[in-house]
Parts: sequence; structure tokens; C-alpha cells
Amino acid sequence: MPSNIRPLHFVFKISSRTKTIEFYRNVLQMKILRHEEFSEGCDAACNGPYDGKWSKTMIGYGSEDSNFVIELTYNYGIRSYERGNDFNYLKVVSNSVFENIAKKGLSSKLRSDGFYEIQDPDGYTFLVGKGNESLNSISALSLFVTNLQNSKNYWNNILKGKYNSENSSRVVLGFDYLDFQLELEKSTYEKINHAKAYGRVAFSCPTEELKPLQAEIEKNQLTVLTPYIQLDTPGKATVSVVILADPDGHEICFVGDKEFRELSQMDPNAEKLLDDAISEDKSDEWHERKNKNK
Repeated sequence: MPSNIRPLHFVFKISSRTKTIEFYRNVLQMKILRHEEFSEGCDAACNGPYDGKWSKTMIGYGSEDSNFVIELTYNYGIRSYERGNDFNYLKVVSNSVFENIAKKGLSSKLRSDGFYEIQDPDGYTFLVGKGNESLNSISALSLFVTNLQNSKNYWNNILKGKYNSENSSRVVLGFDYLDFQLELEKSTYEKINHAKAYGRVAFSCPTEELKPLQAEIEKNQLTVLTPYIQLDTPGKATVSVVILADPDGHEICFVGDKEFRELSQMDPNAEKLLDDAISEDKSDEWHERKNKNK
């Protein structure tokens, strides 16, 4: 329980859309898939514990039906987020992105395993490696955990992630769809601190399995952050959601697959919608002037 799990995306809170989008477009060579603006906070805390205006930008290497992607959450007026010790990295496999980093001489480190290590403007780490084909993909998410056995039990036995491998410092899991892995890395800290920048990983499963999933979590006296709820997006499908937390407090969003597939179709106007929103939002310019006058 549940079955047919499909990895969807990971959520980053970002402080500057201008700088962040430039990095994702020009360095990681990702495409804008969807962009939406909201006048108030999300009932499922999609944008964190904030009630004001915010936006959501889905970005990645292709359709959300067949790719793990990134959700960039921007809260108007929030200029920074305290980073915790919860997120490790996202792994990108792409010959073109690897060559792009090498050619541009960007601030990065070539690791002994052949991956470039590079940070986005908010300090989130990406590992970029070469692939066997011309395809680009986000191939893995790595999160820090305090107890590998507890995490393995939760993700493998309760959420039914497919066990791939493990050693003394890492457990690797796969899922029913996509060539994508979740890497659970043993932290050197006694406690995971999610701070203000905490992210959220999202999966889909058959909609009819959401309520039984919640019941199973509750039966095992584990954490349900948001009980079963239906979220409306004007002009799009209503999506059913349950949000959980693993033993270290990592947020996990499960959505009904059928409705989410309808909701998450690529928008041909996404690039323009985002560019227009950035152009209308003068906060970056205001803060730059303010910093110059200090």
C-alpha cells in the first residue's frame, strides 16, 4: 500500500525568480512546463506556512507524465529561507548539461565519481553526470536521514518503495514508474533540521488508494500532516491529496494519479506566463536598489 507509485517532483522554495530561472534555463537547460499564480496560500501548505501571494513553476526536461521534475515555489516578499540539513542533492544525467558546465567554467566541483557538483542561487545542490544517450533526466533525489533502518522500513515496507541496494551509509529505493531513485543518506547530525527552506517530495498513486494509505499510516501511529483533501485549480482538474511525514519529518505528498495527469499537462504558454510575472514583479529591482543604498 499504495501500488503503482509514480515519482512526480520535488519542491524548492526560491527567493529570486530572476536569478533562479536564469540558472535552471541556462545552466541546467531545463524547460518551463507550467506556471501558475495564486493570490493566497494553499490549503495543503504547498507554498509553506505563508498566506500571501505566491507562484508555482514546474520545470524539467519533459512532460510530467514521463519525467521527474522540480516545483519552484516563490512567495512574494520573502527574500531568503533558512537552510536546514535535510536536503542532500538532486542528480541530473545529461551529456549536454555536463558539457555546458565544463565549457562555461561555472563555479562547480568535479567529483571523483565523475559528477559535477553545482549549487543553484539558493544553495540547493545538483550533481550532473554524463549519460549513455542524448536524453536528459533528473535521475535521483538524495535526502539525509538519522536512522537508515527506520527510514528503510518506512519507505520500503509501508510506502512500498522498491528496495534496490544499501550499504552502511545509504539505502537506495526505486518505484513502479520512471528510472528514478530515492537515496536515503545517513546524516552526521543526530537530528534532521528542516528549518524554513524545507522541501517536499511528491508521488502519485491510484486515487482510490489515498484514503486507505492514510488509514495505514494512522494505524501504525505515524504522521499525517494533511488528511485527505481535494484541491481545486480554476479551469483544471480537482486533485485529491494526502500529505505525510517520514520518521525524520521529510514531507511526502501523495496525489490521485488520474486527476493529476489532467492537471499537469504541459502549458505552451508557460514560458510567457512566467516571464510576464517576473517582469511585473519589481521586488528584485527594489531590493537591488536598497542594497546599493546601504
